[in-house]
Amino acid sequence: MGNNLAANSLENEGIWVFNCHRYGKIPTRELSCRALSYLLVTNDDGVDSPALVPLVKALALIAEVRVVVPGGERSWIGKAITRWADIPIEKVKREGIEMTAVGGFPADCTNLAIHSLFDEPPDMVVSGVNIGLNAGLGFFLSSGTVGAAMEGWIAGLPALAFSLGVVDGDRNWKREALGERSRPLWERAAEISADIVRTVREDRFPEGTDLINVNFGRDADVHTPRVVTQLAPVGYGALFGQKEDGVYSHQFAGGLRNEADVLPEMDFAVLRQGRVSITPVRLAHTAEVSDSIRSRLSRSGS
Repeated sequence: MGNNLAANSLENEGIWVFNCHRYGKIPTRELSCRALSYLLVTNDDGVDSPALVPLVKALALIAEVRVVVPGGERSWIGKAITRWADIPIEKVKREGIEMTAVGGFPADCTNLAIHSLFDEPPDMVVSGVNIGLNAGLGFFLSSGTVGAAMEGWIAGLPALAFSLGVVDGDRNWKREALGERSRPLWERAAEISADIVRTVREDRFPEGTDLINVNFGRDADVHTPRVVTQLAPVGYGALFGQKEDGVYSHQFAGGLRNEADVLPEMDFAVLRQGRVSITPVRLAHTAEVSDSIRSRLSRSGS
């Protein structure tokens, strides 16, 4: 299929695997009737994230890139929006790349970039690459990386969130991910992310999808099989530990809830197999309830 991702059925598992190809020049096909604009890159790890510059450089081979990110780390913040405080912004450079550093949350960055900072909105929001996985519903809803992508959907734009990490031992792995020798890791992550972004831009954002949540392990590269997955119904346990009397701090130890309910086609299972998880997400879901519950909850006006 040329430079597209070739889809092949994974035998006996009922899921789809994507074998990737190297990307070249983007074709002249457009996402819509208007001319292609630019890619907005944001994250929740801040302007000094080791993942940021490699991602921007990889995406720059596809389209113009503009970068609006928090001035510091804003992890586990979800889709928080600044309400009462002022939001300072400043222009900074990292490895010669001009960026806008925002004194707020990831979703603030997306909203400011789309509506306030530039003369035109981007074609697409690319959030990440996050330092740590955002697989499973509990982490998906808590992630600042995903929150920034959600803000893109609210504005009517296609959005992707990218995250890299390990299923177990996250705290120890992050020391490696932030170390001086981590550059090859993030360059591989950037190449995977750019390849997926390019494919989505070529083939249009999937119909009925609000955002795409992508997760992959630290050993993944552009040749690693990719699987279209579902969000696993996984939550987490205690997040906080007591530092001293009356004082608690974030000390997540990795305890998961409902992991026994993870099916083979879900993101957690695919990540444990060493594959790349690509999850198309619908945000506007309504649960089905029985007629008896519906009648008990419903009430007609007087």
